[in-house]
Amino acid sequence: MIQAIGLTSDPRKDLPPAADDVSFEARAGRVTALLGGPGAGKTTVLRLMLELQRGRGVTYFRGRPLHRIAHPSREVGVLLGDVPGHPARTVRGHLRMLCAAAGVPARRADEVLEVVGLVSLRDERLSSLSRGMDRRLGLACALLTDPHTLVLDDPTSGLSTREKRWMHGMLRAHVAHGGTVLLTTPDPKEAARTADQVVTLERGRVVADQEAADFARTRLRPRVAVRTPHAPRLATLLTKEARATHRSVEVVRESGNRLSVYGSTCADVGETAFRNGIPVHQLADEVGDMGPRASTTADRSADEARADVAPQRKAAVSRPEGSREQAATRARSGGPTRTTDAGTATSSATESATSSTASTPVRKRRQRSVTAPGTEARTPQARSGDRQRTEPEAEASDTTPRRRAADAPSAELDALPELPPPISVRPAPSPLRPLRYELRRAAGVGTGFVTCGAVLLVSAVTAVLLARVGHTPRPRLMAGWPQQLPLPPAALGAGLLGALAFGDEFRHPALAADRGTVPRRLGLLAAKLLVTTATALLLAVLTLGCDIEMLYLVYGRELAEVPSDWLSLTASWFGLVVGCAWAGVLAAGLFRSTTAGLAAVVAVPVAVVPVVQKIVEGPSVRTTAGFPLRIRELLLNQWPFGGERYVEAAARLIAQPVGGALTLSLAALLGAFFFTTLRGKVR
Repeated sequence: MIQAIGLTSDPRKDLPPAADDVSFEARAGRVTALLGGPGAGKTTVLRLMLELQRGRGVTYFRGRPLHRIAHPSREVGVLLGDVPGHPARTVRGHLRMLCAAAGVPARRADEVLEVVGLVSLRDERLSSLSRGMDRRLGLACALLTDPHTLVLDDPTSGLSTREKRWMHGMLRAHVAHGGTVLLTTPDPKEAARTADQVVTLERGRVVADQEAADFARTRLRPRVAVRTPHAPRLATLLTKEARATHRSVEVVRESGNRLSVYGSTCADVGETAFRNGIPVHQLADEVGDMGPRASTTADRSADEARADVAPQRKAAVSRPEGSREQAATRARSGGPTRTTDAGTATSSATESATSSTASTPVRKRRQRSVTAPGTEARTPQARSGDRQRTEPEAEASDTTPRRRAADAPSAELDALPELPPPISVRPAPSPLRPLRYELRRAAGVGTGFVTCGAVLLVSAVTAVLLARVGHTPRPRLMAGWPQQLPLPPAALGAGLLGALAFGDEFRHPALAADRGTVPRRLGLLAAKLLVTTATALLLAVLTLGCDIEMLYLVYGRELAEVPSDWLSLTASWFGLVVGCAWAGVLAAGLFRSTTAGLAAVVAVPVAVVPVVQKIVEGPSVRTTAGFPLRIRELLLNQWPFGGERYVEAAARLIAQPVGGALTLSLAALLGAFFFTTLRGKVR
């Protein structure tokens, strides 16, 4: 069950808020639709509910706000727009990456692909998917962790009629097993056909919260909107004239001085008001909740609207002659010809909802086994421990024929499509989950491999050219580092890989639906630093090996000989490459951009190193002469096995201008990253 209370977005300069005090409930076992035209605030409401946008109000998912849920992705499945994945990633690779992030088995990706019908496209790139296939993949991502609640933003946008029926069938199958579905749609007819409850938004406010049958009866039909200061009197006169002329006219009092007249025309209402001396401030034809007929939806004729929506309820006095006239009108318009009694809210859209679902049989839901402490066994009647509805809730949800069909083992339930089998999530140790995610993220696209190949090629060619020109020290020659470049190609490549590690998260926010668009979590940061360190070390070793091998092949053994102080040079080399990689990770995570991460790496030798050199080489009263000897004396008793040598080597590395500047930059970036992360948690 979802309870949204007082959702209000922040003001937008001189414009009113996109969502203003929106409150509603979406009960379990039902499909709830947020209806409204463009700019009504539907997407803003969903983003406020999911805490993806700042504002006021609170939303409870089965009694808990989202930030109080330990694993939100296991509770709420989200589909907002297109699938936010890297275009070069495969369908199966994207799902397996999300499996690692959520802590579910990797085989779950194949199960949901089979259910949504994407098994044959599992090796296709995300950029090559059509609109319908992208929507199927989005639903697969939402169902990946077997959530109780689905929150979908216009899931059938741009789909064909057949694909819409399939999508609605999947959602109906989810609620048939006790789940909750909340979706948005701009189409009133779709809301009436597919939803159990319709919440209508207009300019960020809730204007109606109705059952689907009541919505189809009172708000979906063509009507005449009237505003007059004498609304009660005009309503009485219109009802009397309808009785006298044996016409089926229904007058509904709206808020304020507004009337909605069904079964009449602007001309008839205007003539009645003129004859009785009633001033009219507004008189317009409207369809549904989409505003006057001057809008794009106003081009539909009244006969077409009557053929697609529920039959009109009769007026206060309904005669057989009026019934026959109404039936004849429906027959001419191609609509249903049956009549209903006064006050009956029967909807043809409601009757067609069960017939529009897919025809594949439902798989029997097996009972879930408990594998983790604190996990309750889940049965086919309740897909989670607390999904079983109470008796009042079940009684309230059985008010429509479709809910009774969903709860009873009938032929309509057998016509629903199958869902993925239930799973029992085993919480992995916290360090392993982000590490698996990061490994699959980095290996799922070829950007890293292409970057490493380009670095090796550029470094080898640079080393050969530097050896040909001469006057280059051997350490710089083996690293392919000319004096004109601030950093060697390997360090720049490592910095780019580090910047991509976090830059791709913001450019293609695959984790955005989980807990916000800024996935700057400490566990994820540690995993990225670890994977980036391993990649940078491997790149540093391969660069040295390729450069030495190329120098040996082109110029012989003389230039390929290893220097005598190779140990300290190797440590400095590894420290430089790893430091650049870390700077790229931290800067990209802090500034939310790959370009900013790479710029921070280049800024170390360009801007920070000159400042450090000026500080170190400037005039001073004290000097650090004898610092290594004092370090050795200090650590001799603590590390008797020669550990002071490593400390001394690290101190010498940091004492270098580049090492000191890099250490200073890393410390500043790490402190800023922790500060922004903790500040976000406090908010």
